[in-house]
Amino acid sequence: MGILEKLRTEFSFIHGNYLVLVMSWILMDFGREIPETYYALYVTGLGGTATTIGIIGFASFVALAAVQFPGGYLADKFGRRWLVSSMTFGVAFSYLFYALAPTWHLILVGAVFQSLCLIYQPALMAMISDSVPPERRGMGFSIIFLIERVATTPAPLIAGFFFITWGLIDGVRIAYMIAFVMFLAAAVIRLRLSETVVKARKVSRGDILKSYPPALREGLGIWRRVDRSMFYLFLVNLIGSFSFAMVFPYFLLYAVEELGILEAQWPFVLILFSITMIVAAVPVGKLVDKVGRKKPLVLSQFVFVPAVLLFVYGDLTRLFLALPLFGLAVILSNSSLTALQADLVPQTLRGKVIGSSQFFSYILMSIGTLIGGLLYETVSRQLPFLLLAIFIVPQIILIVWLVHEPETREK
Repeated sequence: MGILEKLRTEFSFIHGNYLVLVMSWILMDFGREIPETYYALYVTGLGGTATTIGIIGFASFVALAAVQFPGGYLADKFGRRWLVSSMTFGVAFSYLFYALAPTWHLILVGAVFQSLCLIYQPALMAMISDSVPPERRGMGFSIIFLIERVATTPAPLIAGFFFITWGLIDGVRIAYMIAFVMFLAAAVIRLRLSETVVKARKVSRGDILKSYPPALREGLGIWRRVDRSMFYLFLVNLIGSFSFAMVFPYFLLYAVEELGILEAQWPFVLILFSITMIVAAVPVGKLVDKVGRKKPLVLSQFVFVPAVLLFVYGDLTRLFLALPLFGLAVILSNSSLTALQADLVPQTLRGKVIGSSQFFSYILMSIGTLIGGLLYETVSRQLPFLLLAIFIVPQIILIVWLVHEPETREK
């Protein structure tokens, strides 16, 4: 078999909905990453503090959590396509709040509005699981992360150019306008998605309003209907979501305020995160499909520890080591966890499981973001990062002893 034929066979699953989603992700991730490079400094430049960033994150995650139950319920009952395609337009318009904000308060409004529009997340993840063959899921999810990083690799450099040319505030405003245009284009592309739920009912406004009580009941009770390993995987995800939320918004602030990294140097450090994920995506995907999901998931937790320590006690040189390790850990964790979740959950329950899982994850992330900001500002700038390393221990224990891969993967 020739090289071209082998590549064609290897990536034959990239078509239909999966291809449409990949194309839209390229635009969305590129647009999103440019302003996010300097997001923390943008908020403080508009009068905010580290605690303010925590408050915005808290409100955003609470709103995001609130729509996960109905998002999963609607995705399973009325189908995935209409949620994903329509709500992507809403996410696009949310970036206008960020671009036009005179103070950080309007960013808070935009963040909450965007989170409410992300009601489509359970439908999106369910559609991916529906569209990728079980034996190719590790590769399928890794390619998604690969596309995200390919699309976003030049974004920090573009953000740095805007920063140098127009300054912090105007430069980030321009970046958010670019994000608005990119998301709008992605929303148009997603109109080409096809429905994957066979007996999807036609939805009405009344159905959406009536969906919350049954969605809440089914979302809370769903864990009695799935494999026990899925419940323990859910706990692993909760711990990881909480601990990572404590530090994610404060990486830039810590690098600038504590380590003395110049704002113009940060894009060059950040780009290594993307490059690592690009290089590792396909090998990690093949690894997850070949050796199983559990071993790469455990390995990812061990890689996080030196990444955190190199960052906390770092300088410019150590950051060039820490960010690639973070990139490797993230793609190992995300690829294996999402593939294992798809293996464990039947298609008819995927929307509800994802919705319920993300509801609790976002609640804990809202608390983690707020606690991280308070600890960073009032106790110790290092403490949130060190807690991230400590929380890795219970995750490893749960994965090793209580999470088991199924003998037969769900279709």
